[in-house]
Amino acid sequence: MTRTAVIAGQGALAPAVVAALDDPLVYALEGFDPDLPATRFRLERLVPFLDGLIEAGVSRVVFAGAIRRPSLDPEAFDPRTAQLVPRILTAMQTGDDAALRVVLDIFEEHDLAICGVDQILPELVPAEGLLVGTPSDADRRDAARAAEILTGLGPFDIGQGAVVVQGLCLAIETLPGTASMLEFAAAHAGLRPDPRGARGVFYKAPKPGQDRRVDLPAIGPDSVLQAAAAGLAGIAWQAGGVLVLDRAETVRRAEAAGLFLWARA
Repeated sequence: MTRTAVIAGQGALAPAVVAALDDPLVYALEGFDPDLPATRFRLERLVPFLDGLIEAGVSRVVFAGAIRRPSLDPEAFDPRTAQLVPRILTAMQTGDDAALRVVLDIFEEHDLAICGVDQILPELVPAEGLLVGTPSDADRRDAARAAEILTGLGPFDIGQGAVVVQGLCLAIETLPGTASMLEFAAAHAGLRPDPRGARGVFYKAPKPGQDRRVDLPAIGPDSVLQAAAAGLAGIAWQAGGVLVLDRAETVRRAEAAGLFLWARA
């Protein structure tokens, strides 16, 4: 019998994935606190951890939830994992995507298949269309501009979100994450060229060339509250490339706040 292991990060995604699987094994990097019980492991002992997965009958692995770059203790590496240090450190210096790709390669080199969250829960990834509300022509232009910005930023491995207001980029997502970006947008809402004009759009999309088996961007009920607090007109995202968590509550909050939710082609 083969089993699935879930590498759980923070947030609501990991519990949803675990609930959809039959008797998965759940793990989390030491120093992180996922919203469910999990066995901890250290990146410095990655190879023994992978050996343990294979011994437990695991054949596929799902990464679910937010994980920040861990601090590494040079003295904690076991001899076999230490041989991977040059690959891991070089990738971490290049960017998050490069680091994730190297980690995925190492898992696959140990005959562990990587399964995307969208394969487990395809209903979390809306197809093209409106979930609620209707963007104006100005909102559609702002969403298109934000999509162009994220495409242009792709080679720099910066982030998966942007806020555009009346054609101008008010904020982009960087290492602190989406909530910090929207807090920044809220603090600088007065920079709108026309205070009575379009209120702006929060746009999400995977990075160009991103391995979509891990770190798919996500929005949820909290995203709606944060976008509303920033005074934005709505949230748009790349259809088929963004997870919508707790869709019913996300839609309810958007409707209550007068925001649109749009999976854009």
